Amino acid sequence: MSVFADLVGQEAVVAQLRAATAGAGRLRAGEPEQGGGMTHAWLFTGPPGSGRSIAAQAFAAALQCETGDGCGHCPECAQVLSGAHPDVASIVPEGLSIGVKDARRIILRSAHAPTRGRWQVTLIEDADRLTEDASNALLKALEEPPPHSVLLLSAPSAEDLLPTIRSRCRLARLRTPPAEAVARVLVERDGVDPAMAAFAAQAAQGHIGRAKRLATDEQARRERKDVLSLPRSLQGVGSALSAAADLVDAAKAEAVHLTTGRDVAERESLSTALGVGATGKGVTGARGSAGALKELEKTQKSRGTRTQRDALDRALVDLAAFYRDVLQLQLGTGATLVHGDLRDQAGTIARATTAASTLRRVDAVLACREALDANVAPLLAVEAMALALRTG
Repeated sequence: MSVFADLVGQEAVVAQLRAATAGAGRLRAGEPEQGGGMTHAWLFTGPPGSGRSIAAQAFAAALQCETGDGCGHCPECAQVLSGAHPDVASIVPEGLSIGVKDARRIILRSAHAPTRGRWQVTLIEDADRLTEDASNALLKALEEPPPHSVLLLSAPSAEDLLPTIRSRCRLARLRTPPAEAVARVLVERDGVDPAMAAFAAQAAQGHIGRAKRLATDEQARRERKDVLSLPRSLQGVGSALSAAADLVDAAKAEAVHLTTGRDVAERESLSTALGVGATGKGVTGARGSAGALKELEKTQKSRGTRTQRDALDRALVDLAAFYRDVLQLQLGTGATLVHGDLRDQAGTIARATTAASTLRRVDAVLACREALDANVAPLLAVEAMALALRTG
């Protein structure tokens, strides 16, 4: 099976990457590249869940493939896809940003010669989190790329990066895959019941990872149901503020659930490596140990904040889609509802309100997302949204 098999509904991008892989093979053979299909820097763009990181990893595997076409079953492909290939590094930011120190480490690594005679590939997920200083540092690697070095960046859109960065990258634009394609993958790849797959694919709005979680995790379905019960509870100021606090608390709880185990394991591993509590020659001093542990705590706190905001953002995406469903019913468009299982609830609100008020509510949800992205305190941002969403 090809390394591109998991790219759902991205036929144009797959064709582009296959052509680039063929061009890379010609370059390695010392032949003319023909047509400009291959270059040293790529930028994968697309909405969340479209498969940006999947596309970048698949392309990295194809570049290292023994057969030269991303066969998916040779040792090179298998190692890249499992994250174990020595010539492929994946940089996944866990905090709110990618700083200049991280960028310099990326540059240093990309300058290394590949150990197996192919390409030295570095994947940078969420490149839109690069700080300005980090972007300027990375720019040097893009302006003077080392031989056999390939940088693969991913971001929601090209406009999220500095013009000097994106102008030096070849774009691979992914789109939101259709719900039918996502449902088909859930059935064929993950063995999900067709009815459940159809529900999850539609509710996830084309986000493949989210669709899989909704289809296979009862807790995820309960969390979605809790979020979408919010519009019915927003009558007065008190209920709005209470609902906002509940939503933020739920995001915090999810973040703790997702990060606690990893945080504990990291701290124990670092403490063991530093010899905390041990004595003797070669043991790191107390000051050095404290500094390393403090740095780890800082990283973990940033990761926790990011995880909480990601959880909130998923809830807001569901909420915005619900109000769009309300608007569809008010306008009588006949379009398929995202949350079709909540048609009755949406219909009740549609009959009790106007299309203009629904548009204002959609704007309020989107404004909350923008506020969170601008680092506004989550509770303040969600409270402002909840007050704007009141139905009373």
